[in-house]
Amino acid sequence: MTQASPTDIKLRQKSRILEISFDDGSRFELPCEFLRVYSPSAEVQGHGPGQEVLQTGKEDVNIHALEPVGNYGVKPMFSDGHNTGIFSWDTLYRMGMHKDEMWQDYLSELEKAGYERKEVK
Repeated sequence: MTQASPTDIKLRQKSRILEISFDDGSRFELPCEFLRVYSPSAEVQGHGPGQEVLQTGKEDVNIHALEPVGNYGVKPMFSDGHNTGIFSWDTLYRMGMHKDEMWQDYLSELEKAGYERKEVK
């Protein structure tokens, strides 16, 4: 767990990026597709280790709104109707720190599944 707290959060819908800054100076730009395919919801993560569900067809997903959840996170309202994932500040920080390796893992899983990502407009 990080002790960092968010200082600023911006949803840039046109570029489909969630930008979040933390009080330790870290700043992350997290694509909506990335957030959607790694949603901490049971629909994506399953109910235990090894039950994750590979998300496909999320290349054009956007976030319509962010709802605050207490003092510990946000719940994005995704354009594909998904709205059950609560992203804690710690989760967003971890995702920002490991975005490149997580994204490569996702692309590898898509390839293993025979799914070819479409070009994003």
